[in-house]
Amino acid sequence: MIVALLSDLHANLRALDACLAHARAAGATQFAVLGDLVGYGPEPVAVVERVMALAAAGAPVVRGNHDDAALHAPAGRQTVQDLSAAWTHAQLSPAHRAFLLDLPLTATLDDTLLVHASAHEPQQWEYVDRPELARRCLRAAETGWGCKRVFCGHVHEQLLYYRGADGKPMAFSPVPGVPVPLSPHRSWLAVAGSVGQPRDGDPRAMYALFDVAQARIAFHRIAYDHAGTAAAIRAVGLPEGFAQRLERGR
Repeated sequence: MIVALLSDLHANLRALDACLAHARAAGATQFAVLGDLVGYGPEPVAVVERVMALAAAGAPVVRGNHDDAALHAPAGRQTVQDLSAAWTHAQLSPAHRAFLLDLPLTATLDDTLLVHASAHEPQQWEYVDRPELARRCLRAAETGWGCKRVFCGHVHEQLLYYRGADGKPMAFSPVPGVPVPLSPHRSWLAVAGSVGQPRDGDPRAMYALFDVAQARIAFHRIAYDHAGTAAAIRAVGLPEGFAQRLERGR
């Protein structure tokens, strides 16, 4: 079984469809969505409905912080994130909001923990962006769920951490398209990146493929019409910075 790991979709339908098409062509028969279906992007309804269809077909889906924010319109609009959450809330129907509300903070798939941010207090939305936080995440996954592998998102970059005999996680920058064996003798944390809003200076969408039988993961970058999504952001009146982020890839 090959599982496509999709995180931080951020209401970017063009990026999501490009990643889904690539994954299916590569043999993916299962999908896992690691949170932040909405926020920042111009197509929350279409993206949520795509994910609802995946969930109906058996895909595990976990909730992200932007999904949480969109459930209740912010009382005040102090930041651009507040504005995005209020706009998104208004676009979603009660059925869409109910779907987001029912999403769990964690799920498991083939002895792997799926979470949006960190296994350590998932509701705190901690960014796992350095080794000491990766260590805390892995420890929580092992003690709380008995899992030696964690797949997450939230950071909007693609990273891989492994923990060897000395107990210290080491960061590894994966090469797109090159599979990495996940040895069962080590603990692993894979950060799948962002489908809908990359932040590493490359506008191409990010996702990963996990080959369960071979116990290996490959990270991918997928070109899509990011200019079209930026234009759609401007057309619906969301902040200009959201469009520029897609154009710059950061």
